[in-house]
Amino acid sequence: MADGMDAGRKDNEIEARTLDEHDWGLYPDVERFVVEIVDSFLSGNRFAKSLSESMLAKTSTHFIDWIDHIAVGEDIATPHSLAEMGFTEVRNEVPSKEIRVFRHLKSYLFPVLTGGSGIEIALKPESIDAFLQIVARGQKAQGQPFAPLRKALISREGNRTLSAVERRGYDGFVVKEPDDIREYLGVMSGFFQRQRYFDDEEKGMEAVVRQVNDSVKMLRSERVSDAFFRAERSYWQSRNRAGQMQKARQDALGLGWGNHDHHTYRSSRENFTKMIRIFESMGYRCREKYYAGDKAGWGAQILEHSICNIVVFTDVDLSPEETHIDFSHEGLPRRNKLGTVGLWVGLHGESILQAGMHHLEARFDFERLRSDLEAYGVKVMPPFSYFDFLKQAFTVGDNWPVERRRLDTLLANGSITQEQYERFAKEGALGSHMENLQRQQGFKGFNKSSVTKIILETDPRAQHSPGA
Repeated sequence: MADGMDAGRKDNEIEARTLDEHDWGLYPDVERFVVEIVDSFLSGNRFAKSLSESMLAKTSTHFIDWIDHIAVGEDIATPHSLAEMGFTEVRNEVPSKEIRVFRHLKSYLFPVLTGGSGIEIALKPESIDAFLQIVARGQKAQGQPFAPLRKALISREGNRTLSAVERRGYDGFVVKEPDDIREYLGVMSGFFQRQRYFDDEEKGMEAVVRQVNDSVKMLRSERVSDAFFRAERSYWQSRNRAGQMQKARQDALGLGWGNHDHHTYRSSRENFTKMIRIFESMGYRCREKYYAGDKAGWGAQILEHSICNIVVFTDVDLSPEETHIDFSHEGLPRRNKLGTVGLWVGLHGESILQAGMHHLEARFDFERLRSDLEAYGVKVMPPFSYFDFLKQAFTVGDNWPVERRRLDTLLANGSITQEQYERFAKEGALGSHMENLQRQQGFKGFNKSSVTKIILETDPRAQHSPGA
């Protein structure tokens, strides 16, 4: 018996150490260094300064959150000074051997390149063609459409150059002729057209597994990942009014969703490991587990694709004792008692199938977005994180219609009451949100202390009738 208790204690210690490893920390000095470069750049490039002001006024976003990378001379940053701040040199492809690439791996901040001269800032619109049409008319992009990397000069004033890049599953800095355009287009088209509605969700999950596995056989996994999430964002947006409104605002400057922070999925317990395997087959790696406390009733696995710079947050109903197992790979048995996540899936289906993402988080000026969206009639819920380094709030969710067969199943297994059944049948149930998020001080992690409250507030069973 003592041996078993000791083993359990060791497991807890391992879990605690794992979580501590992902206490991402704050890096105000690193952020200050980057902000000083950006401010200096904007003071010397009037075009970029005007664009920065337009971004804030028209899209409620900060210029710095659209930066893909900056390149500076060694008069501004040397490999030694960057290393002292915690940057690590990485071996990305570069156009010349003099260029060196540094990343601060524990922060969300963009790469810093050294070895050139002056200052170059490269922005990251989702589509470089859309950006050039609106912001830099007459400029042309290097690289073929749908290539892993395309780049364009936007403005050069003195030694300050503003450029833009479009990435599709590539983390290097070399524009080159690709040999996989046909395959990429075929895979992306398949994801946009894929069947999401299945009477048998097990068969639906198997269909996604097959499609992704077939895709990575013909195309590099990072290119598959890029194509997959372009389709996923589009599908989520089609079912979310706040997303449609904000995307239109960002498209007014040709930016698209280049400011995305992370993508959130919900899963039933029985399909959770299948969903994780789907992401892993596209090159995602499990980062930290996320658990908001014993009373929360749910947990999550965070995944990240280092090449694509895409983060995925996956929610599932979870018991306290299950937080100490590898629930992303060992599997979770089905249970009739549903928490907030399981009920949402029971009402709408799996996120990776017909329901789509529960929410997309993008980076904004937190207060500005809240007031700007409300001027358009889109309400934002009270924040569930409000720190100097992290602010988060959901838009008020959209109600989606619920299939009668789903309601019948939930009523039969006791997950909803007859009153809730009738209300969901008449009014629908809470579906998706957009998340207003602002990061500062290089903080890459997530807030655990207040998330349980917002999860409970977005439980469809807690929703009120219109006018109530």
